[in-house]
Amino acid sequence: MTNKGLLNLPIFLAAALPLSLAQRITIDPLPGLKPPPQRRPAIRVDSNLVLVPVAVADQRNHPVTGLGKENFRVFDEGAEQTITSFAMDDEPVAVGLIFDQSGSVGRAMEPEATATRLFLHISNPEDEFFLVIFASHPELTLPLTREPEKIQDHIFTIKSGGATALYDAVILGLQELKKSKLSRKALLAVSDGGENDSRYSQAELRNRVEENDVLIYAVCVRTHDTDFPLLRWMAELSGGRAFLSGAIDIQDAVARIGLELRNRYVLGFAAGGIPRDGKYHRLRVQLVPPHGMPPLKASWRRGYRAPGGPVQ
Repeated sequence: MTNKGLLNLPIFLAAALPLSLAQRITIDPLPGLKPPPQRRPAIRVDSNLVLVPVAVADQRNHPVTGLGKENFRVFDEGAEQTITSFAMDDEPVAVGLIFDQSGSVGRAMEPEATATRLFLHISNPEDEFFLVIFASHPELTLPLTREPEKIQDHIFTIKSGGATALYDAVILGLQELKKSKLSRKALLAVSDGGENDSRYSQAELRNRVEENDVLIYAVCVRTHDTDFPLLRWMAELSGGRAFLSGAIDIQDAVARIGLELRNRYVLGFAAGGIPRDGKYHRLRVQLVPPHGMPPLKASWRRGYRAPGGPVQ
């Protein structure tokens, strides 16, 4: 790679992380199985197709690749759907970094900065980033850029202080991601999970997450105000995951987030019969592992909102 100080994900993992974290379980695909040319990694609904991103891992959290369409079942409001589109690919990703500088973080600012720096080091040259820092209110500190070193230089100058407007910061991040033309979009929140000063409510945050094709990941640092369940709820609602520092090394957590972002299956099913009523549809994905495989686990976005109004 030519970007300053940046390393390709597999190279970085092999050189800087324990070997076990760099492992990826690959299953040989069936002969003749070719992914469709369509590449849209988030849940999207149009007149023809609902696309659902799914990450699959083994019991040690190693990403599992090489599965086929026959290894998945998808249910929309409990009704099984026929998978008509299937792909797995690595596209550039637009990532909004949501950085907590509130007073409750205090001495945890250094591990927050470390987690953010490590994530930037495993980026690809085509990836885009922006930085939102927040305390009593969120601020877009650095807009979309393909120069992550600008963010890296900035995060070590941030001082803590103030209340915590986590909901507002995430909603600002969701709004900023709409400016990117990339299809794959995500937020990475690095915070203790505290929330006490947002203008938006948790219900409003839920609505925004459900309406956007954005995966949310979180690294939760430990403080006296740590609220890991809140970060986990937010992440899992979007189809992402949250990691608690201490329960897992920050370096390991960041590596897993990077691997999951770049190793997702995309399942599609026909949406022709879905009423355009704007209602929320709950999704469930069931794995059908190949014979002899140990148990696998999947993570996916829990639902989507049907379009409202007539097709334009």
